[in-house]
Amino acid sequence: MDQLFAPWRIEWVTRDGDQDAEAADEDYCPFCALPERDDDAESKIVARSEHSFVLLNNYPYAPGHVMVIPYHHTGDFADLSDEQLLDHARLKSRTLAALDAAFDPHGFNAGENLGGSAAGGSIDDHLHTHVVPRWNGDTNFMPVISDTKVLVQALDDSYDQLHDAFADFDEAVVGDDDEAVVFDLD
Repeated sequence: MDQLFAPWRIEWVTRDGDQDAEAADEDYCPFCALPERDDDAESKIVARSEHSFVLLNNYPYAPGHVMVIPYHHTGDFADLSDEQLLDHARLKSRTLAALDAAFDPHGFNAGENLGGSAAGGSIDDHLHTHVVPRWNGDTNFMPVISDTKVLVQALDDSYDQLHDAFADFDEAVVGDDDEAVVFDLD
């Protein structure tokens, strides 16, 4: 059996049982619920705009793996207004720049899993764009030979690093450290 020490996961294991009850509800959507909570840092929301937000992935492929998510609950891009689409694209552009400043990757993977489990997605009824920083040689023998993924940075550290990078933009509105950086992208 492969074992990796991941002490930051204890927060997930010991989380509030009410959140499990929410998730058991078939109408529950984490991408709708998380932005409504009072603590962006705890929810791992690092940036917001009028129509979208940036959320660190709880199961990252690499440090800094985020999702750019419209507030509008839909699984179809055709349901988004032009204003929502443009806002999403602009926030994705800011996200790429913030990830570049925070992590200095060699490249990025960016895209959507459309079509549910057939496309590899686990949440298919709320659009989200994955943005994954990549580095030359970041896939090594562990996933190839050992079927084990090693994550080299805790989510809280990724959050702090990326939050600071978003805060450095001229048009950023920065509140408390536990609040997402806000953008007016009009």
